[in-house]
Amino acid sequence: MEWSNYSTYADFVLLGVFSNTRFPWLLFALILLVFVISIASNIIMIILIHMDSRLHTPMYFLLSQLSLMDILYISTIVPKMLLDQVTGHRAISFVGCTAQHFLYLTLAGAEFFLLGLMSYDRYIAICNPLRYSELMSRKICLLIVVAAWLGGSVDGFLLTPVTMQFPFCASREINHFFCEVPALLKLSCVDTSAYETAMYVCCILMLLIPFSVISASYTRILVTVYRMNEAEGRQKAVATCSSHMLIVSLFYGAAMYTYVLPHSYHTPEQDKAVSAFYTILTPMLNPLIYSLRNKDVTGAMKKALGRCLSSGKVTTF
Repeated sequence: MEWSNYSTYADFVLLGVFSNTRFPWLLFALILLVFVISIASNIIMIILIHMDSRLHTPMYFLLSQLSLMDILYISTIVPKMLLDQVTGHRAISFVGCTAQHFLYLTLAGAEFFLLGLMSYDRYIAICNPLRYSELMSRKICLLIVVAAWLGGSVDGFLLTPVTMQFPFCASREINHFFCEVPALLKLSCVDTSAYETAMYVCCILMLLIPFSVISASYTRILVTVYRMNEAEGRQKAVATCSSHMLIVSLFYGAAMYTYVLPHSYHTPEQDKAVSAFYTILTPMLNPLIYSLRNKDVTGAMKKALGRCLSSGKVTTF
């Protein structure tokens, strides 16, 4: 079968998530609300970390990068999905699908690596507090961020060209709300099993490398916390790590379902639900979890609100 007989560069059609629901506009309003909250909360997080000197620490610098990734991550997918529902135009060009595919893989990969490397920061803070400023210097923080972005970029540059070079000769209707790899491969008219196996191994490595760092870091942290004599110090250590572990569990759990669980256990509806969780909900939950469970962030927020209110009173007066 000649690949040239098929239109590789034609438009795709995204079926989305609204067509299968009884109340599409209610779901639209809910996703729009989540999107606005996500963008606003992550921007507020970045501004607070930049403005408040108490938050000028390695942990919050890494958190600001996580917020930046979340803003770009959700903006890659949700605006197109909402616009399609408003206009009724569900087509996405080959170039647009390729760009969305690349950005999604790059940002998701970068977040995987950053979450893994953030556990190293928590390990140093709890297990080697006296050497924290030395082991988490500005140079090391920058190296962590660069490593995360490079790791995500490698994922995007490796998988995107291979995925998009397959001839797509099926109905060209992607049963998803964005150009995700498994949904795209279902449209190919050639055998993609070898590539799927290679991608499976790649995703396992992408998950195992940061997950190994997280496991090693938190094993040492648990041992250190167990040996602490002061209850206050133990509670502070647990509170510091619990937010990070909660986000890691949410993000990694959803990714493992999508890319590690065999396809025989998947259905299109389940895939879309899980993908919606880690592409739409997680970017909103990250800043909320860190702000609601963190006294430094809530303190910085109250201080910023106090400044705004006092300046408003002065202007009014």
